[in-house]
Amino acid sequence: MGDLRESKKRETRQRISDVATGLFFARGFDAVTIDEIAAAASVSKPTVFNYFARKEDLFLDRDDDVKRLLREAVGERPERQSPIDALRRLVDSLGEQKHPFARIDSQTVGWWRVVAGSPSLKARVHEIGDEATEGLASLLAGPKPDGRARLVAGMIVLTWRTAYGEAIRVFERGGSVKKANAEFIALIDRGFAAVHGLAASG
Repeated sequence: MGDLRESKKRETRQRISDVATGLFFARGFDAVTIDEIAAAASVSKPTVFNYFARKEDLFLDRDDDVKRLLREAVGERPERQSPIDALRRLVDSLGEQKHPFARIDSQTVGWWRVVAGSPSLKARVHEIGDEATEGLASLLAGPKPDGRARLVAGMIVLTWRTAYGEAIRVFERGGSVKKANAEFIALIDRGFAAVHGLAASG
């Protein structure tokens, strides 16, 4: 019975998220209300907030995935692999899976256009980046990371964010999917090379 209940909760959450995302793509994030999302998903407004603490979470609902992927990459890496190499391998693994975190195409570019059109979404994206940096610093150096660990973590997050943003710009200027993804990987490599240099100097 408990498994069935949890399954229904996951289905309801996913349905609300999918409905909200469709409305945001069609009309823009700021133009859609929670009341409209609830009605379209056939749930009450309180039910929406039972699953999503704030409106931004309806669109940016994968921040837990970010934390999990980073945690697994560092915590489950082979014994002799450095955390930085494990995170670089994570990028390749996500790319092979065509995961949205490491893929540039019309769908992911459309998603970021919705973010770019909303000040509150852009602010939340930056918050998620800050949270990822702090969490990654703790993964690298324990519960009380020092300044160097925070710098390394910040560089990794900034590298990923910058590579993604520049690859999107390549695509929007008429570049092919292949060219955009090549730009993503090229900047990832340059950023991680800098991170390696910083780590080695310590």
